[in-house]
Amino acid sequence: MPKIYSVLFKDSGKPYNFKSDEEFVKNDYVIVDTENGLQYGKIYEQIKESKSDDLKEIVRKATKKDEEIFLDNLKDADQARKKCVELVKNLKLNMNVLSAKFSFDRTQLLFDFTADDRVDFRELAKKLASIYHTRIELHQIGARDKAKKIGGVGVCGQKLCCVRFLDKMEGISMNMAKVQNLALNPSKINGCCGRLMCCLAYEEEAYEENNKNLPQIGQKIKTPKGEGQVISVNVLEKKYKVLIDGDKEEFKVENN
Repeated sequence: MPKIYSVLFKDSGKPYNFKSDEEFVKNDYVIVDTENGLQYGKIYEQIKESKSDDLKEIVRKATKKDEEIFLDNLKDADQARKKCVELVKNLKLNMNVLSAKFSFDRTQLLFDFTADDRVDFRELAKKLASIYHTRIELHQIGARDKAKKIGGVGVCGQKLCCVRFLDKMEGISMNMAKVQNLALNPSKINGCCGRLMCCLAYEEEAYEENNKNLPQIGQKIKTPKGEGQVISVNVLEKKYKVLIDGDKEEFKVENN
């Protein structure tokens, strides 16, 4: 029965699962087979099971020579990024090249870039292929993906969720902020990427469920202490305050 290990490709990134018949320990460096060719990574931990049965394999434990190749690839990829930026400028393409990465076996050179519109980069790809003699991939990414790649710290003081654990970017809407009674101030509800914070989705379900039994601010309701107008609502604690004959009275919705 193959063992399952999670492997990191960068220290601040998300681990990915691979299988192997060999024994590895945390922080062992390994060469793994991925959809983008061979890659150099580090064992994060051994896990008991995976949600996917279709796992790629750990080819072998990395050697000192492999480490040297990996470091050379990093250096060459940085030079490739600079060359790509130069070509983009010469071709007058409206795109911002963020990064370049060689696969470990150098069968692929991947560039990530941002752009306001779709870009015809066919000529750029031809020029890069003629220089580096490998398969060229150019990926246009959005603002959220850019933040995931660059990394950063959120207003909560933690590393960005997209860097630490989010597998895919869910759709975030302004309505999520409204449901949670948040001030619709971009500086308060936007993340480092300039888009609505992903964490707005984490508590939306709880807010929607609690809101079902809570009155709306401004609503006139009857209470055990008389009729009044709702002046505030605490959704998470299921409490609300009512102004009754000039006095503020607090009530709580009991669980069904």
